[in-house]
Amino acid sequence: MDAEDNQQRKKRWRLALGTMDSEEQTSLLSPRETEQDELLERVYPSERIGGLSAHRSLSAKWMGDVRSMFPDSVVKIIQKDALERFGIKKMLADPTFLEDVIPDVQLVGAILSVKQALPEKNLQFTKELVARLANKVSAKLQHHLLDRMHGRKDSSSRIKNPRSSDIDWHQTIKENLKYFQSSLQTIIPHTLVGHPRRRRSAKKIILLVDQSASMAESFVYAGILGSIMTLVPSIKTHFVAFDTEVVDLSQYLNDPVDLLFRAQLGGGTNIQKALGYALQLVERGADTTVILISDLYEGASEELLWKRIAALQRRAVPMINLLALDDAGVPAYDKDIARKMASLGVPSFACSPDQFPDLIATVLNNEGLDKFQRI
Repeated sequence: MDAEDNQQRKKRWRLALGTMDSEEQTSLLSPRETEQDELLERVYPSERIGGLSAHRSLSAKWMGDVRSMFPDSVVKIIQKDALERFGIKKMLADPTFLEDVIPDVQLVGAILSVKQALPEKNLQFTKELVARLANKVSAKLQHHLLDRMHGRKDSSSRIKNPRSSDIDWHQTIKENLKYFQSSLQTIIPHTLVGHPRRRRSAKKIILLVDQSASMAESFVYAGILGSIMTLVPSIKTHFVAFDTEVVDLSQYLNDPVDLLFRAQLGGGTNIQKALGYALQLVERGADTTVILISDLYEGASEELLWKRIAALQRRAVPMINLLALDDAGVPAYDKDIARKMASLGVPSFACSPDQFPDLIATVLNNEGLDKFQRI
């Protein structure tokens, strides 16, 4: 190892371990690295002592400095650790902190879990933060989700005067190249080429969303995506939250922030009761799809759970389970219940928000689920 590599190695250890008494170790850092070290020292102190010194207090200025000194991926980690170590309730009571913080699903989940303890005057600030996340997710996923929920285009058939959602733009441009207007530098299409959408079997989607503490991130994403799904007028979307009780939040789907703030995150889990409520919403089984979003740690009777699933199947209601709807990958879940559900024809998946549009469209259109990894 050459001298330069050894110097970098020492720097990394110095930043990882925190403040050292050695003057040599301290002199390793540049002015910028020294400032980074001081910011990190607030959250990851090298001296393991108690007390509430000013050095250990956090502020909006501290968060602003962190954002300027570290990339967003690192900021989110520091932010999460700071909230855990210093108490999220206290930090969220400071409106200036909320203005500087980066909205992400972990933070929003934490906010929703303590919203009852926040002063009324600060609730509006926290709702604005949740709205920023909802707008960010919607901007990224809305077009894809709505396009897939409208159904796949049947390329074997053509229609006259297609609606905008049915236009095949690639084929339309190809067939109208001869009408290119050089003076305008554009094509004036004489013919719009369109393909009809294949009919869906489902006309109603019931989202049963576990709001226990372990599912907080999935609940946030489900609320935002459920709100987008209501924009498809031909499909009725129900949003049912459950812990040990069941609450139908469908009437709030037009406002994801209002819906999320009505959550009661952190309770137990009673899946069979949620499925029992879903049965009440079923009119025609073939027109309804049930999407259960839960890690399957059932707190009620498993015998009743199997009876509820059997009742749905007798009414020919398609059902799948999402063990997680987040960015974290394969979740912790009850493997025994997942295996039993799979044996009964209810597959379980881990699904990221980016994958959700394709998965939901595949279920609605009765397409094969083989391309998705079952768990």
